[in-house]
Amino acid sequence: MSTERITFTGHDGNTLAARLDLPEGTPLGTALFAHCFTCGKDIHAARRIAGRLAATGIAVLRFDFTGLGHSDGEFENTSFTSNVADLTAAAQYLTDRDMAPGLLIGHSLGGAAVLAAAQTMPSVKAVVTITAPFDPDHVTRNFADALPEIRAKGSAEVSLGGRPFRISREFLADVEAEKLAPAIAGLRRALLVMHAPRDMVVGIENATQIFIAAKHPKSFVTLDDADHLITRPEDAEYAAGVIAAWATRYLDIQEPAPPPGAPEGIIRVTEADPNGFLQDVMHGPSHHMLADEPLAFGGTNQGMSPYGFLAAGLGACTSMTIRMYARRKKWPLEGVSVDVSHDKVHAQDADDDGAAPRKIDSFHRKITLQGDLTDEQRQRLLEIADRCPVHRTLESTSQILTDLVAVA
Repeated sequence: MSTERITFTGHDGNTLAARLDLPEGTPLGTALFAHCFTCGKDIHAARRIAGRLAATGIAVLRFDFTGLGHSDGEFENTSFTSNVADLTAAAQYLTDRDMAPGLLIGHSLGGAAVLAAAQTMPSVKAVVTITAPFDPDHVTRNFADALPEIRAKGSAEVSLGGRPFRISREFLADVEAEKLAPAIAGLRRALLVMHAPRDMVVGIENATQIFIAAKHPKSFVTLDDADHLITRPEDAEYAAGVIAAWATRYLDIQEPAPPPGAPEGIIRVTEADPNGFLQDVMHGPSHHMLADEPLAFGGTNQGMSPYGFLAAGLGACTSMTIRMYARRKKWPLEGVSVDVSHDKVHAQDADDDGAAPRKIDSFHRKITLQGDLTDEQRQRLLEIADRCPVHRTLESTSQILTDLVAVA
């Protein structure tokens, strides 16, 4: 994945800062991400979701609304309506680049904004809301104590997430007047509602109201005990994975042809967490896995280690090779399982100069064969296991030990 830093003109002429996360090769689709109230394009949830979608071939534009992050303008002069207008400007920017968005994703108040904006964007086929309110005026609960002062004086400074923001009377009037029920009912796009039952900022009842108001096709996915901002890496990862899998159905994404010389397509590994070791492993747009390191080695243990993938390849290839041979021979093999462990061992042949023996990779297989097989058939299948292509690939530099597990 590569990220392009761009700017475009917002609703009132101000310059808005954005990042366009691009997949390797030609994008298969485009998504537009709207961040939460007073947040920004670079919060963890936005980065994680954008990264996952880019790994599946979908480009993602995430930007700072007017007056926030690296965008120009005064936040005090913005409103929910201006946020929707900024989204429209972002969609127009993408359209002008022949990348019209097919997917809208909105987090919190950004979720309400994408619901309001979707009908103005003909290219959009699917919409995702994450911990979104049913009505925009829900956001005023974050600074309820300041409402009398805002109405009396025209504006007041409030603290949101530990940062000061000035809220205007016009902002209050705008969010109080905006009702999303008609827009949701007339969405005419596939809708995915994601919410956490324990969200203390925007209650789960908001997701219920959005879901009930929407027409099919619609889906609801719980984020379990995630917080409102989806700050935990595992929660952001889960949300990203669900969105990526769900969106491909409605964006009609087709797997691209592999380049010449690639017999089984391309394996693309993309860093998912620059602060750790988590990796997105994609085989085309259809198969996704996570690679990681254990906690003891500084990882988050959300996926197999690289050696784990290597051992899995040996185990899978072994099982498939045994099955293919037994099927061809029409032997009564009912099931195969292969346990693979990996270690570093000292080679027996020391260097001629008397140096300490070098270490090599040792893979230990334990093969279980189920079925009414004769001893001769079991022994033959054990021999066939050594013909596994991955075995032969590793054999030139690695030691592979194989045990046959007896089944009573």
